[in-house]
Amino acid sequence: MPGTSVCPQPPYPMTRCIRLQRWSACFALAISLTLVFFGCAKVPRQYVRMAEPGATLTELTAHPELYHEKVVLLGGAIVEEEETEQYLWLRVRNRTLDQDYEPHRPIDVDGPEGGHYWVMVAKQQLPLDYREWGRITVAGRVTGIQRNVNEPVLWLLYVRGWGVGVKHHGIWEHIDPNYIPSKPGWYQR
Repeated sequence: MPGTSVCPQPPYPMTRCIRLQRWSACFALAISLTLVFFGCAKVPRQYVRMAEPGATLTELTAHPELYHEKVVLLGGAIVEEEETEQYLWLRVRNRTLDQDYEPHRPIDVDGPEGGHYWVMVAKQQLPLDYREWGRITVAGRVTGIQRNVNEPVLWLLYVRGWGVGVKHHGIWEHIDPNYIPSKPGWYQR
């Protein structure tokens, strides 16, 4: 019958069945909203808001002084790593980000967007399976240092790893996004 309820309508306003229906609806809504806001996001909003809009590797290498100590979002693939006493250095081949912050090969892999940059993170902080990541999305603070002639260095704040298989996807986030190591000589090999 149209307009009838599954639960009987007693004379008093709130029955256990009605409360259960409302609770189930609220729970389903909360799960849906959580998935919409967090499950689909490639990069947390706080880093998107912190990042310099339109920053690219080309701009970063051409005008490093404009980006010193600012946060940028870049994509890439890890091609080399070095360990020092305190830090892990990752050399990353740049991959341009799409509108969803997912990295893709640039149109011209030999052009300026096909270059490299470095990511620095405190040793032992990345998840152990970071070597399985085929591509990464990086939120990092520009240190003002350059390695290998013209390759900028970022202090890692957030990284999303895109593994070859779904089981190798990963996320790492630095606890304090305003922290930059200040010990003299921290960037030296």
